[in-house]
This record gives sequence, C-alpha cells and structure tokens, in this order.
Amino acid sequence: MSANKSNKSSTGRGLVNWIDSRLPVFSYMQKEYGEYPAPKNFNYWWNFGAILTFMLVLMIFTGIFLSMQYTPHVDFAFDSVERIMRDVNYGWLLRYLHANGATFFFIAVYIHIFRGLYYGSYKNPRELLWIFGVLILVLMMATAFMGYVLPWGQMSFWGATVITNLFSAIPLVGDSIVTWLWGGFAVENPTLNRFFSLHFLLPFVILGVVVLHVITLHVSGSNNPLGIDPKGPQDTLPFHPYYTAKDSFGLALWVTIFAAFVFFAPNFFGEPENYIKADPLQTPAQIVPEWYFLPYFAILRSIDFDIWFIDAKLGGVIAMFGSIILLFLVPWLDRSKVRSARFRPIYKWFFWILLLDCLLLGFVGGHPPSDHVFKGIEWLLFIDLGHIGTAWYFFHFLILLPLLGTVEKTKPLPTSITESVLNGDTSSSASAKSGGSM
Repeated sequence: MSANKSNKSSTGRGLVNWIDSRLPVFSYMQKEYGEYPAPKNFNYWWNFGAILTFMLVLMIFTGIFLSMQYTPHVDFAFDSVERIMRDVNYGWLLRYLHANGATFFFIAVYIHIFRGLYYGSYKNPRELLWIFGVLILVLMMATAFMGYVLPWGQMSFWGATVITNLFSAIPLVGDSIVTWLWGGFAVENPTLNRFFSLHFLLPFVILGVVVLHVITLHVSGSNNPLGIDPKGPQDTLPFHPYYTAKDSFGLALWVTIFAAFVFFAPNFFGEPENYIKADPLQTPAQIVPEWYFLPYFAILRSIDFDIWFIDAKLGGVIAMFGSIILLFLVPWLDRSKVRSARFRPIYKWFFWILLLDCLLLGFVGGHPPSDHVFKGIEWLLFIDLGHIGTAWYFFHFLILLPLLGTVEKTKPLPTSITESVLNGDTSSSASAKSGGSM
C-alpha cells in the first residue's frame, strides 16, 4: 500500500516538475499566491479581492452558457430569454446567477473602492494599481449597461435610448457618436447586435485588466489597515495558508448571502417594466437605470441649468463623466503623507460624509425630480437634494481632499506592524512623528 502511494506521489511530482521546467506556471503560482509576503494585520475588508475574482469568473461562465441560448434579434431576444427561463435545463438558475451576480459584483467593487479610499491604498507607490482598479469599474459599467439592454424589455429599450442620446450633447461629433452606437438612426437590430457582441467581449478585457491589477499589486506590495510598509519578514505572513483560509471564510459568507437572493428573492433588484417586451411606441412612466448607476444618474440630472456657453444637457454629461474621471486623479488630489484614515481624524469624518453623500445621490437618482422627500414640505424636492449631493461630491475631491493634505494634523504612526499587532492598539505603539513616512 505505502509503496503504491509513494509511486503515485512521485509520479505526480514528476509530471508537475516536467511541466514546470517548460512552463513555470506552478512555481509562479507558488511564489505569487503561496509564498507572497502579505502584511500580518489584514482585516476582513481585504477579503474582497478574492470575492471579486470569484464573481468575475462566475459572470464569465454563466454568460457563456446563456449566450448559447440567446438570440440577439429585436424580434426574438425577449422570447429567447423567456425560453431560457422556462425550457432550458437550469436556465432559470443561470439567468438568476448572472443577473444577481452583476448586482453583487458592483456591491463588492464599491466596498473595495471605499476601503481603498479609507486606508489610502491609492498612495505612492500604488497609483497605477488604483488606476487599473478604476478602469475595471469603468469597463464593468459599460458591460453592465450593454447587458441590461439584451433582455429587450421596456426598461432595456428606453434605457438604451436615453443613455445613448446623452452623447448627442457633445458639440460637433455628438450626433455621429450616437449614430455609430446605434448602428443606424434608431435603437434597433444593429444596436442590439453590437451591444451583445461588446457585452460578450468586455468581460475578457476586464479579466486582462484584472491580471495587470494583480501583477501591479504584487510588484508594489499590499497596503494594510495601518498604512505603513512592512519593515521586514517579521511584519509579514505567507499568503497561504493564512490568508487563503481567511479569504475562504469571507467568500463562504458572501456566497451564502448571494445564494439567498438567487433562490429566494431573485427579482429583488429587477425592474417590473423590464418583464414587458420593448415597445418603441409606449414610454414607461419613469425610466430608471440599475441601482449601481443611480448616483451618476442623480449627478447627471442635477445639472438643470446653463453654465455660460454650456447648456444644461452638456453640463450634466460633463458632470457625470467628470465624477468618474475624478477617481483616476485621487492619488494626486490627496497630498497627505499618511495613508490610513486611522491616523487622520479629520479626513475620517469627511470620508463617512462622502459615503453618506453617495448613498444620498443613489436615493435621489431612484426617484423622479417631482417627488417630495417629506410630505408637507413642498419645497424640499429630490432635485434639491441632488444639487446638494453633487456639489458636495465635487467639493470633497477638488477642494477638501487637497486642503486636508496640507492642513490636517495627523496622529503619530506606529513603528512597525508587528509592534502594533502585539500591543493590540495602534496608538499605544506609536512613536513616529506626526505625518511620518508612508
């Protein structure tokens, strides 16, 4: 028995060594995901890299299987989705996994981004890492928008019509861009075909950018809750088995919540209007994008006035895209030498205000401007809250962030990760000067 086991084991190792000598994939994986020195003070907010990887793989595989049954034609698209739900074996499960997967993908991405903002994960030397992360968000938005059009329901059709028409506000070339996006002079069959092709292609582009994101992470090293660099091997742990076990636990909790929605509330995030076949002659009472676009939709709508020679429509488009472009510039807008908000008492308060502001914008974007926030207060309209929320968003990034970096008095940083972990209190081990090295 033992001899047979030994032979099998040596044969397995021999095959691995034979492959690795010609294509060093196993040694690469061992180095990057086994021996990779990760800071020993990671908390559960650092689980979201593994969660996002799982969600991306799930979206790609469910999308591939759904595409085998989907028909990208305006006459058959809606019915083909219904056929997937009713006639294809486990088609309902594939569709619900894919549709709810998009929602949970965005939830995880937004948590990941706000974690980066809180702990300063965009600061030197991780600027490129942050830029790749924001680029992934932009590609996800494009992919999700095109995917939302594919069921060819009422909200799919009219959402595509309204959003693509925004590009017509661009001077000189706007109408040409809209015509190119449509593939003609209306949202019709060419539009659906190209949106299907791009929706199928972009996840693989996202996968490529994710690879660059991970490579950049392993070159620059991981940030940590203290925002200080490891001083040596004593401040790190090998990624496996410590963080593979921790990531597995976090992923199990995430999948449990995700499965609860897939099996018990699969249409919780859906729009009822999208279960009606697209009708170009009947406009829905309210055209609302998916929840993960609502803050940007609120910013778009809040610019309802002309600014010099810029009309309201163009101003809204500039503000909406500008709110995303600002995220690319965060590493240079924040001039503080301290990364983590744990040691930035003023910034910490404004971070939570920014989070509440983004939630407010999402709330505003989900309601028509004519709705009142509170009954009996006729003047307090959603559009007024949109003005406030939009103004604060740009104020935070363009004025507050650079200003805090120069005037804020930060707390002393701990001397090392190990000392802080052993003491169990970041402040008790602090001995470096205020505003110390990153």
